[in-house]
Amino acid sequence: MKKIARIALLESTIKQLGYTLRYEKGNFLGGECRLKENKVVVVNRFLPMEGKIYTLAQVITRINPPGLSPEVAKIIDKLVENNLFSKRTE
Repeated sequence: MKKIARIALLESTIKQLGYTLRYEKGNFLGGECRLKENKVVVVNRFLPMEGKIYTLAQVITRINPPGLSPEVAKIIDKLVENNLFSKRTE
């Protein structure tokens, strides 16, 4: 799967989970937060494509929703397999 397709899949998964996705500039990678009543995922807009994929996948792993699609699970498993981050189920 191409990088653009992976990002699109991860973005749609985050939106399906009820989060607003924002790409902002700043000195950070990204993550999830709450702004008043809104659940928001913020990603650094200047990250390379791989960094955006990593950040989105890491947020989905932290949220740990039930019933992830096989494609999203495959993306996350590949990142874990490459030791980019560990799968945490806290």
